[in-house]
Amino acid sequence: MQPKSLQELLELRQAYPLSWSPDGSTLLVASDLPGTRQLFALPAAGGELEQLTDYAEPVSGFYLPDGRILVEMDEAGNERTQLHILGEGPLVSDPRFNHWTPHVSHDGRLLAYTTNRRNGRDFDVIVRNLASAEEQAFELGGYVGVDSISPDGRWVVAVRGNERAGDYDLLLLDVPSGEVVHATPHEDAAEYGATVWSADSSGFFAATNEGRDTLAIAHYDLATGEWRVTAESDWDLMCFGDGGGQNLVVVANEDGYSRSNDVVFPGDGVAEHFVFSPDGTKVAYGFSTTREPHQVWVYELESGELPRRLTGDGPIEGVDPTLHRFESFDGESIPVFLFQPKGEGPFPVVITIHGGPEAQWQPWYSAGFGAFTQHLVSRGYAVAAPNVRGSSGYGKRFQSLDDVEKRLDSVADLASLHAWLAARPEIDGARQVVYGRSYGGYMVLAALAFQPELWAAGLECVGISSLRTFLENTSEYRRAVREREYGSLSDPDLLDRLSPWSRLDAIRAPLFIEHGRNDPRVPVTESEAIHRALVGRGVRSELVIYEDEGHMVDKLPNRIDCFERMVAYLGEVLY
Repeated sequence: MQPKSLQELLELRQAYPLSWSPDGSTLLVASDLPGTRQLFALPAAGGELEQLTDYAEPVSGFYLPDGRILVEMDEAGNERTQLHILGEGPLVSDPRFNHWTPHVSHDGRLLAYTTNRRNGRDFDVIVRNLASAEEQAFELGGYVGVDSISPDGRWVVAVRGNERAGDYDLLLLDVPSGEVVHATPHEDAAEYGATVWSADSSGFFAATNEGRDTLAIAHYDLATGEWRVTAESDWDLMCFGDGGGQNLVVVANEDGYSRSNDVVFPGDGVAEHFVFSPDGTKVAYGFSTTREPHQVWVYELESGELPRRLTGDGPIEGVDPTLHRFESFDGESIPVFLFQPKGEGPFPVVITIHGGPEAQWQPWYSAGFGAFTQHLVSRGYAVAAPNVRGSSGYGKRFQSLDDVEKRLDSVADLASLHAWLAARPEIDGARQVVYGRSYGGYMVLAALAFQPELWAAGLECVGISSLRTFLENTSEYRRAVREREYGSLSDPDLLDRLSPWSRLDAIRAPLFIEHGRNDPRVPVTESEAIHRALVGRGVRSELVIYEDEGHMVDKLPNRIDCFERMVAYLGEVLY
């Protein structure tokens, strides 16, 4: 069978569930079937997707308990999300500010969301009465999100990031009194989140790594304020449930793969977007593998039967990765997924580095790198996807190994990976390329700048060339969050020392750069500056800027254009 073209791979449509209709007959689904992510209605018993929205921008949303649909949408990737009611118009709208993490109470009376409209920097939680439009503000400050609402509508749980990397708190907002209760006092850095309430609103479950290395599931009792661990593992655990407290599902992240004793998955891959039917008997989720984008599956809880597929045609012909580990410069063990073409080689290799940095490369098919990976392998490239130190999914010790002054240790992991790959007879060690987006883009630039003798080329998207100018020019509400990871603007010497810009004269490998004009996270000036400097030095560099995109390439025509340019660029500089 002839392999699919790059465009055909990029046109594979993903779909995942957002919520159930109040009567349980229909699923609200997000799908990029039209080319951008839009909302669809899907019969829960199976059937055809019915398109509900047709905006130029990608959207998300969920059913309200009265059957209306709340729509979340920004403009051209600027991430200033506004809230609308489908078919009625704006609900919460001020295009100057963000309106994030909306949650509705189980009875449909209250909507809670976060916004930075008080000063453009700090996020507050707003609780809105949907009938009267009256709003109650909890001025919490900092970087805050709404995590859940208790079934009785009294409590809103907010999660707030603290000054230390990997450190979060849960705040309980008492809607009737306006009181704020700190539910998670702790000393060492710890994460809390993914709260799932008990049906009687007496407490909730949450994922936390307080006092431990990996995320466990613990229960918080409202009356006593005490925490009790209920499930633990050597791997990170997450919990999911419904707004009425009927269900609790625990999912483990085992080397990137989703595993659960509560839900059956259709194979080895990644399960996300869990939503529960109103009667509590079924859960829908999105499931993806390295050869199939997210598709909608439904599982009958406690049945033990296999889940039902509601969308998609099954996996494509292609290559699945094998999981390996290599030893880095200091003996740290680093996991890497390796996709290898058929044949003996030696093959050029593209190393794909995830963003974050508190994130993880997982074995799923994204609308971008999933298609890119399978196309490269079909063209005779190997693809290596490492989870360098600083990645999530392997415990907080591992995640903290690249914090602030240790930033370049994660870049050193790439040099060790280069040596590990070069020692394999099927890999052409002289033709190794680094590719990454966002923080992965920083890693590409850092590899080319700090290890110029190793790399044949770089492909970077929305990457950071100077940590100092990035922090000076990123959106104000993001600055403190990033400073705790990268270092403070009060220490410019450190930021400059860790920045690829400080080693600009060392870069000699050809570099492809992509950026969205409206990116609120990494200013487009980061890419424009390094492109201009490299071209001025005679280093081959190509820059493409999409005027209607932000931090991601969300529109299909732009995505096709971007990856076709990348493939052509590789062909020109490696062969």
